[in-house]
Amino acid sequence: MKEMNELRDQTNREEFVERLARMMTADGVEEPQPGLRLARASKPTDRTFGVSRPSVCVIAQGAKEIFLGDIRYRYDAEHYMIASLEMPVTGCVIEASPDRPYLSVRLELDPALIGSVMIESGLPSPSNPGDARAVFVSRLESDLLDAMVRLVRLLDKPAEAAVLLPLVKREIAFRLLMGPQGERLRHLPMLGGHSHRIAKAVDRLRRDFDQSVSMEGLAQDLGMSTSAFHHHFKTVMSMSPLQFQKLLRLQQARQLMLGESLDAASAGYRVGYDDPSHFSRDYKRHFGDAPMRDVERLRQLAVAD
Repeated sequence: MKEMNELRDQTNREEFVERLARMMTADGVEEPQPGLRLARASKPTDRTFGVSRPSVCVIAQGAKEIFLGDIRYRYDAEHYMIASLEMPVTGCVIEASPDRPYLSVRLELDPALIGSVMIESGLPSPSNPGDARAVFVSRLESDLLDAMVRLVRLLDKPAEAAVLLPLVKREIAFRLLMGPQGERLRHLPMLGGHSHRIAKAVDRLRRDFDQSVSMEGLAQDLGMSTSAFHHHFKTVMSMSPLQFQKLLRLQQARQLMLGESLDAASAGYRVGYDDPSHFSRDYKRHFGDAPMRDVERLRQLAVAD
């Protein structure tokens, strides 16, 4: 039985790589179905900054790192990653080459689907409200790998995909819920515990990132004490609310300098900084260089690519 399972895993892994390599002949990202993204990279990449939606990412070949605040998560063909909230993250491909490019599939996780599968499967709400980290990595199990391969296989069969793709997505949700991190996954927004409140806080801070938001007032709006709000926010997001707000501001400022050619002082002011020197210090601490030098480096990299 063990040998049969190992043979099935090996066959699935080879098919997973072969199909993604055939679909993704050039580096980049494609979205063949809404909420389903395929990615390819033929060399390690610089760290990029963006917003991760609730999703599961399974790598067929290569490896990647993401950073949530100061915490690093590494995953590869043996491990999958789940993000259970919409949040700013930093990520980079760390293993890739022209002969063995990085290949991955990212599937967005619909909270309504997760809730439906939980009810149908008789799975209870989370027993530990504090165990609700927004990012986690686990070993890729045989049944989940098999379901992901069948998901990719359906992309070559549009007629079958119309009927079977929702079923395979439902199976993937079930496999994740039954896996080692299943209880944490049950903390998706609106499924109970404190996570739905933290999701509301994240949405508010993202929407009003350039405004002065009272954390005490925000906690009160959520029906939580200030201390409880800070505790549960840090449990889910691995950073404090103020650190999260600062990260949003710095990422937005970087985009303004790149996209609108703003100087550092103007970009800092646009995102809520009153003191240009304070903005520059925070920017260098987070991105590793002064604002304008960092932006110039990114522009040179873009031209080189």
